[in-house]
Amino acid sequence: MQIAPAFKAPTRLLMGPGPSNAAAEVLAAMSQPLVGHLDPVFVKMMEELKGMLRAVFLTRNEMTFPVSGTGSAGMEFCFVNLIEPGDEVIVGVNGVFGTRMVEVAERCGARVTKVESGWGNIIAPQQIAEALRNVSKPKLVALVHAETSTGALTPVEEISKLVHDAGALLLLDTVTSLGGCPVRIDEWNVDAVYSGTQKCLSCPPGLSPVSLNARALEVARRRRTKVQSWYLDVNLLASYWGQERVYHHTAPISMNYALHAALRLVLEEGLENRWRRHKQNHLALKSALAAIGLDLASQEGHQLWQLNAIRVPQSVDEAEVRRRLLNDFNIEIGAGLGPLKGKIWRVGLMGETSSRENVQLFLSAFCQVLNECGRKTDPTAALAALK
Repeated sequence: MQIAPAFKAPTRLLMGPGPSNAAAEVLAAMSQPLVGHLDPVFVKMMEELKGMLRAVFLTRNEMTFPVSGTGSAGMEFCFVNLIEPGDEVIVGVNGVFGTRMVEVAERCGARVTKVESGWGNIIAPQQIAEALRNVSKPKLVALVHAETSTGALTPVEEISKLVHDAGALLLLDTVTSLGGCPVRIDEWNVDAVYSGTQKCLSCPPGLSPVSLNARALEVARRRRTKVQSWYLDVNLLASYWGQERVYHHTAPISMNYALHAALRLVLEEGLENRWRRHKQNHLALKSALAAIGLDLASQEGHQLWQLNAIRVPQSVDEAEVRRRLLNDFNIEIGAGLGPLKGKIWRVGLMGETSSRENVQLFLSAFCQVLNECGRKTDPTAALAALK
């Protein structure tokens, strides 16, 4: 067998739906020497990780830590711990990840009620209110806060009150929102939340920050049946991430180094400053797109700052635009999914990638490619609109 040459990754500007570019400090952190996953030095770092994650989630929940796995593992963690066969669950579906929530909940044996909106639109509070009236004993309501597949941001506070008035738990997907726009777990009274490292935290994919409040933990501890996943059972993980430090699994050491470095950068910048940066760069891009006759496909007034769903103009081959951006300019953007396939480009402005310089680089390349693909576009007008 011929051995493959050493892999050398190209330098890309990652402006798709994730991952985003990671800071040099984060990548450097991953190259540090390995220690054992029960080494006192690593255990101390675990405590620091938990504290920084609480600060970023804006929560005091003790059970806040990174699950060893991507954001989808965080999704499964929340469902398998909180849901038992026969439980009634309401899931908001307005994109790919609401659809995935339904799939995971059904695999847990839940009786699922879907609350659906068109892709690009939010899940409205009145939709949840109606579903709660029609479900006899709802145990959990699950929502995607920032729907990565469409660029829509669903408001949480009013829905949270409706959910708790009905005696149910609220589960929130913040994979794309955490670190890029306001996420206030305690203030919004969210019972369970999960996220991912590779979006606005600008860390490589591989960990899923999660947080359960006391109410959710009590549900997990008082189950009638065992959690269907041994690996994701919070009752076991609590002994590793808690004070006992009982061996559970070998944590991905280097990924935790990276998350530690990434969270430090988030907190050094400050959450409010970081949110403001994402908002300003989104608005700048939106203004420039308007100047060249393009708009966003997601619902006005509820558009994500960190993920921009640009509507593809008629007669333009959206896949060819993406191909040329990648091959000619080393810029990655994302395609539409599901009913939006071929209809949008997903342009991420997440974490390290969210800068005015990157907006300008993208616009210059994007306008050139559009012109080459037969759609007359004035780059001067786009760049002038940024000022």
